Amino acid sequence: MAKILMITGDFVEDYENMVPFQALLAMGHQVDAVCPGKGKNDSIATCIHDFEGHQTYTEKRGHNFTLNAEFDQVAASEYDALYLPGGRAPEYLRLDNKVLAIIKAFAASNKPIAAVCHGAQLLTAANVIEGKKISAYPACAPEVRQAGGEYVDLQMDEAITDGKFVTAPAWPAHPALLRQLVALL
Repeated sequence: MAKILMITGDFVEDYENMVPFQALLAMGHQVDAVCPGKGKNDSIATCIHDFEGHQTYTEKRGHNFTLNAEFDQVAASEYDALYLPGGRAPEYLRLDNKVLAIIKAFAASNKPIAAVCHGAQLLTAANVIEGKKISAYPACAPEVRQAGGEYVDLQMDEAITDGKFVTAPAWPAHPALLRQLVALL
């Protein structure tokens, strides 16, 4: 089975963090969930985004999620794949140089990288998607294009694979996203 790294953080989208983490574990994979500035057994706060008739989504507090590995000990060479959940966490995680270096190392090693929703912000900040077909939450489309990627507007329950990148617009795409990621493993 594969060893998968999940880079996450406070106010990650609850479903995009919890569901893939648990599903990949249930399949028998090892998943190390890490966050800069926090250690193994520390918790992050999650949030739940919902559509309630406004022009954008609302945000509510989600569950606490316990990290199970140390960010400071991460070496991309020890992992088979990378998973990047969305929510608000990517907007500040992309400012961390070590996070970007890890993403670049996975891309340079041609290892599978899955990103959902705003997780694409990490891919754009790392400058690893030039010429790739990438989906994300529609609000991230300008960033995908500015980073040289081709933004693909999918239904919320669809995912796309281009090379070793598997991306999707939101958590309803988990079945497709995880199926495509596991196929690359």
